[in-house]
Amino acid sequence: MKMMKHVLTVTALTMVVGIVALAADSEPKTCNEIRTCGDADIPYPFGIYNNNPDCFSGRRLIKLNCTDKFKILAGNIPVLNINPSASQIEVLLTVSRYCGKDDNNIPKLTISSYTISSKDNKFLTVGNNSFGYLNTYRDGNHNYSTGCLTRSFGDPRSIDNGTCSGIGCCQVDIPPQMRHISIEAENFNRSSKSCSYSFVVKNGNYTFSSTHLSQGFPKKLPVIFDWTIGKENCTSAKNNGANYGCKNNSKCDDKDTDYGYRCKCNPGYKGNPYHPIGCTDINECDNHTHKCHTKAKCTNTDGNYTCSCPKGSSGDGTLNGGCQRNANRIVLPTVLGAGAVFIVLFVMIIFYLINQKRKLTKLKEKFYKQNGGSILEQKLSQRQDSSSSQIAHIFKENELRKATNNFDESLIIGRGGFGTVFKGELKDNRIVAIKKSKSIDENQIEQFINEVDVVSRINHRNVVKLLGCCLETEVPLLVYEFVSNGTLSDFIRTEIGKVNNVSWKTRLKIAAEVAGALSYLHSAASIPIIHRDVKSDNILLDETNTAKVSDFGASRLVPLDQIEIATMVQGTFGYLDPEYMQTSQLTQKSDVYSFGVVLVELLTGEKPFSFGRAEDRRSLAMHFLSCLKNDSVHEVIHDGMWNEENKQEIKEVAVLAAKCLRLRGEERPSMKKVATELERIMDKHSCINEDINDEESRYLLHESSSSSYELGDSSKQGDCGYDSLKNLVLIKLDDGR
Repeated sequence: MKMMKHVLTVTALTMVVGIVALAADSEPKTCNEIRTCGDADIPYPFGIYNNNPDCFSGRRLIKLNCTDKFKILAGNIPVLNINPSASQIEVLLTVSRYCGKDDNNIPKLTISSYTISSKDNKFLTVGNNSFGYLNTYRDGNHNYSTGCLTRSFGDPRSIDNGTCSGIGCCQVDIPPQMRHISIEAENFNRSSKSCSYSFVVKNGNYTFSSTHLSQGFPKKLPVIFDWTIGKENCTSAKNNGANYGCKNNSKCDDKDTDYGYRCKCNPGYKGNPYHPIGCTDINECDNHTHKCHTKAKCTNTDGNYTCSCPKGSSGDGTLNGGCQRNANRIVLPTVLGAGAVFIVLFVMIIFYLINQKRKLTKLKEKFYKQNGGSILEQKLSQRQDSSSSQIAHIFKENELRKATNNFDESLIIGRGGFGTVFKGELKDNRIVAIKKSKSIDENQIEQFINEVDVVSRINHRNVVKLLGCCLETEVPLLVYEFVSNGTLSDFIRTEIGKVNNVSWKTRLKIAAEVAGALSYLHSAASIPIIHRDVKSDNILLDETNTAKVSDFGASRLVPLDQIEIATMVQGTFGYLDPEYMQTSQLTQKSDVYSFGVVLVELLTGEKPFSFGRAEDRRSLAMHFLSCLKNDSVHEVIHDGMWNEENKQEIKEVAVLAAKCLRLRGEERPSMKKVATELERIMDKHSCINEDINDEESRYLLHESSSSSYELGDSSKQGDCGYDSLKNLVLIKLDDGR
């Protein structure tokens, strides 16, 4: 990793949460606690103390330093505000900057009890041809990152000032429980003098401007952190007695934390739950926050209040129940008047409901027309006479709401960059997956309808079937067949420690099925389709581990007279075709590259990209190619698969993956060739070098014995006279830089 000119670090030594048991609620007289710093108030459990060691021996307090300039500092990070009731602290955090290899800084924050608030902040990257990462290092098994990239081609006037649209500025939501963080800014063109900036910022506290790409940029921006006290969960802290930090009329909360706990006032109470006196009663009657009827009397109680009706009336005194005046007789005119009012109100309600239903119907008709319903109907009517074509069904919104219990969040089975997927049950008892997209470009409605028409025609056993769509909502809903056994990514990650011959045969079968499906999309569909987001998360498995290619949200149809499409770069880190990233020209060979990464995942069991690995191993594809080039690929094969029975097949799949991962798309094989090769490898009676004389094999296989070397055990030769990769040394491998 490059030398860092400036690294901003806050350690647990400069900002301390006391872990020792609480003493009595009274203050130790020798500690001289300070509750202000300049004009700023410092609430419990924070405090500024002198150097007397007894001050931290018996109290759970978070230590802050106060400078001569009356700024509150947590270590060397300025604190703007502390909110004990929300357990949050607002600080000024340094912006990560990359302006060439000799001018960069990587801010870090390594305090266990401080977590970035995922609700109150956003992660942004600003710059031309820039990308940034937000990394968290919780422990060896839970390290992960998020980030975004922005690349600019063409007219810079397309940059939209005031919004972070993805051109010049990109932003992403922050996952929960990110602590021990670091922020990295990078530039695709490292020789460029332009700067890249990455940072976390409090919502609403940064507005993008194109001037930030060339002029000065803020050095620090406000960030909200959630904080906790102690290391225990609520149960353990309560059992510790004196060490318990939640005071009178408060409760412990550890629901959204993985380190320590927070305190909250009970309903009906307010104040600071950490303070020795605890939370105090809210007088709902005085501050008019009660729900008593205007005629009723409000009486405050400890933590609550009561409502009572005045003398001469009855009822519960609440807004719902109210108070009714007592009477010994009912006057007829009063009854008649009340009846008339009731009838008028009833008629008004009926007219209101009819009017609302009419408005809702018109709104659905508007959405249906806006989303291309008439175009789709016309296309489907042209296919009614063809019994061989699968007909997409146009669902009603009410059908899908009923199928998903009004889109109940408990039925969510997946979230992605393009939308949310719900599990549902139709009235005919079919289990389906319903995709609710985030948005759709009105200018591409006709293309969307065309994709629905084409994808619904696909009847391939290894492609998830599109059953239909709903166009009555603002954003169309897509209905797919439900695949029950999770993703290929889940399958690979959950097989740790139990990989064997059977597992390898299953992986090889899955690879062949996926390759066959992509080959079908590229060359056998009525209009060729580029998937554009091939990855293990988008490959589903049924109960027999049969592969199903899914998620066509990023896919593009390819006109029959074109071989490439100019698009905005889109995809997933670790799977993106480098040539596509450089040129923005999408081709079928982009899918081939992504499939090559999937093959390497199947061989190694590793994730495509991870900051938890050494820098030269972060990209799985590049590390794999390097090992193959150095004749050490057996070292990265998933434990348990490399043996005499599987060795030959694994070697061939490794070579095939290398072909798919070539940097130049024109040098990669087509998906049809990849599928054919995988089918051949699965046939145990096939000869490994039966096509050794073709041009591609001569390019890949070494023809000189003087520079050969072997992979694994080469003491035995296979049935076809070929048992090592010593003839594969001249595979054209790029360094990936």
